[in-house]
Amino acid sequence: MKVYSKQTVQHVDASIEECWAFFSSPRNLQKMTPQSMGFQITDFDEKNMYAGQIIQYKVTPLLGIKLTWVTEITIVKEGSYFIDEQRFGPYALWHHKHFFEPTENGVKMTDLVHYAVPFGILGRLMNTLIIKNKLKEIFEYREKRVNEIFNSK
Repeated sequence: MKVYSKQTVQHVDASIEECWAFFSSPRNLQKMTPQSMGFQITDFDEKNMYAGQIIQYKVTPLLGIKLTWVTEITIVKEGSYFIDEQRFGPYALWHHKHFFEPTENGVKMTDLVHYAVPFGILGRLMNTLIIKNKLKEIFEYREKRVNEIFNSK
């Protein structure tokens, strides 16, 4: 199985407390996801993020096909980082680390995703032709939304 990675780094013009409060809340996931993904939380316990939390979604990544995606928040270090991992969904592996580091002018936010695609050589071809570009689009949208919400003051 081939494992791919995607890393993004962005400055957030906010305090670590404001940044953490926003990004550690599953309620804000939809605000950070392109509408074209058809992202919808279908089950979530409405609690603040904690290790062991399960969140279920519906996503429509391609061709109008709805998929169920279940993630678990596996590690949370308040104000510093958290990790979500896919338990069921479109990837063979999805491990997403979210880091928050205070700076003189706000917060350095780093995302690091490791993922693998099922279906062997067909999955690798799909990654080359579609999936890596879709992830790029999603993270570019997220960067734009962060700029609109935090960096346009």
